[in-house]
Amino acid sequence: MSHIVTITFSPCIDKSTSVSYLSPDIKMNCIAPKEEPGGGGINVARAIHKLGGDAMALYVSGGCTGKKFDQLLKDENIPALIIPVLRETRENIIIVDESNQQQYRFGMPQTPLSMDEWNQFLTKLHEINELKYIIVSGSLAPGVPNSVFEKISAISKEKKAKLVVDTKGDALRYALDSGVFLIKPNLGELSALAGKKELHTDEIKDVARTIIDKGKCEVVVVSMGAEGAMLVTSDLAKQIKPPLVERKSTVGAGDSMVAGIVYSLYNEKNFTDAIRYGVACGTAATLNPGTELCRKEDVEKLTPIVEVIDLEG
Repeated sequence: MSHIVTITFSPCIDKSTSVSYLSPDIKMNCIAPKEEPGGGGINVARAIHKLGGDAMALYVSGGCTGKKFDQLLKDENIPALIIPVLRETRENIIIVDESNQQQYRFGMPQTPLSMDEWNQFLTKLHEINELKYIIVSGSLAPGVPNSVFEKISAISKEKKAKLVVDTKGDALRYALDSGVFLIKPNLGELSALAGKKELHTDEIKDVARTIIDKGKCEVVVVSMGAEGAMLVTSDLAKQIKPPLVERKSTVGAGDSMVAGIVYSLYNEKNFTDAIRYGVACGTAATLNPGTELCRKEDVEKLTPIVEVIDLEG
């Protein structure tokens, strides 16, 4: 049994393809689509596997698309705990316009879950022994209350596992109120937590440290797109900046970052090295088209040239 478990309340099949150019009202011929299992926690588990680690994916699956999803994940040798549900697993579409390399992402409606269905996440989680990390990544499915984080947090404390959360909105607030080890908001999500429309770079450290000082979170990693990330703990504040690269797609970059961070921390790296590796993973994911995640060979090349700037000096 894996020591790292990812939770995905709203998995999906990501279908990526491209056309010569996008134009309304005409038939456009696509290349053969590539299908990959997706959703926040699913992508984190897949990326950890690509890095050489082991993570179990806990998720819901339903209908014919659910069976296809299960097989796609099995083909990648990802250990899984599957919760069967009545409704079909959703599919998302990513289309690249080859004339300008613009990417268009179409997200289908999320699959609602009943109380009995989402409660099975808690039951399955209780049954897993020797947990070290629990990662909840992605949005909650319709029907799943924000208060689920209270129960997940309680389980993590009972099992002495570290809870990592990458979500948004009220769900993120509930997670923080319940107690977590690490959160990874982007600038917009951190601004919302602070009750502001936007934050300037020089405000990030203070806002993140205010969250930490309330005693509900130990580590805040703020993702900043092409600028990398900012690491904030009670006694550390560092900006982690990746090198400039030619980005082909940003799909899965945040999930790859979370995977790199947890994989490093699990292997007893310090916070600075772990976030540096995570930023390298996120950057590596942008080198690939469509929904492809980071590749380990790219991560190893990028990590030494990721810049670390101490903000406490």
